[in-house]
Amino acid sequence: MSLPSPFRNAAFSAVTPRLSVLIPFYRESPLDLLRALQSRDPSALEIILIDDGSAMPDLTNSVSAFIAQSPLACELITLKVNEGRACGRNRLTTAARGDYYLFLDSDMLPDDTAFLDRWLAQADGHTTVVFGGFSLRQAPDTPAFAIHKLMAGHSDCLSAAERAEQPEKYVFTSNLLVRRDVFAAEAFDGTFTGWGWEDTEWGMRVAARYGVGHIDNTATHMGLDTPETLARKYEQSVANFARVIARHPHVISQYPSYKIAKLLKKIPGLNVLRPLIKAVGLSSLAPLKLRAFSLRLYRAALYAQVV
Repeated sequence: MSLPSPFRNAAFSAVTPRLSVLIPFYRESPLDLLRALQSRDPSALEIILIDDGSAMPDLTNSVSAFIAQSPLACELITLKVNEGRACGRNRLTTAARGDYYLFLDSDMLPDDTAFLDRWLAQADGHTTVVFGGFSLRQAPDTPAFAIHKLMAGHSDCLSAAERAEQPEKYVFTSNLLVRRDVFAAEAFDGTFTGWGWEDTEWGMRVAARYGVGHIDNTATHMGLDTPETLARKYEQSVANFARVIARHPHVISQYPSYKIAKLLKKIPGLNVLRPLIKAVGLSSLAPLKLRAFSLRLYRAALYAQVV
């Protein structure tokens, strides 16, 4: 039997939320995240999920069965066709009732039980945009994901003080609080397709108008990728990187990824070297640190096509 979309549980109509927790997912279960979400003030929040065209009835049924018995107000929106990361998140905000949105990726896992209560404390009417941070505290030590774990630990898992040095750079929709009126003025750009940069570009726009804050309220990124998946995502992100250059040239020109791409662009025969750099990153025979370096270099070599 097909479920209505949106599907709402019994608690949904009983609350007037201050905070809307917005979780998109696509062909991956958000149940581990849902099980971890709790609050001392459940009447102050709602959870809205969007299945962005997974077309997997078993997944739909398992998520709907969980939220049906959840004490937290929950709604599940099921799309028939994938709309992509930016459009999906924009659609989530149209269903939200809270004064604040908390964007959470479905492969995140809060690092302690006070996670939502800290975000509720931030939803005070004055806060505009705040990023809570990444960690790898709960990520498994799986050999297939060792390179991504190494890279993320170096570049993503930064303290609030470190992130605040370039506040717009560290704006990711994996753990991001946004005031409703700020998002109404600056939504995600739906022309960004595939993977990457849509949240960073949004952060550049918002930082210029409203500022961006950073706190230490981390969640673990559980959805680490294999080297092959990372390379594929980098390849998908080239057009999005070009969009950021066109819209925010003065900001993006300060980023290491841009500076390295500019240097690589000067190398003769880069088109020949690029697949060789990728091959080192994917080679199980190369040392771990060399593979991580090669994948970062491969990304910059891809971006050299558009700088």
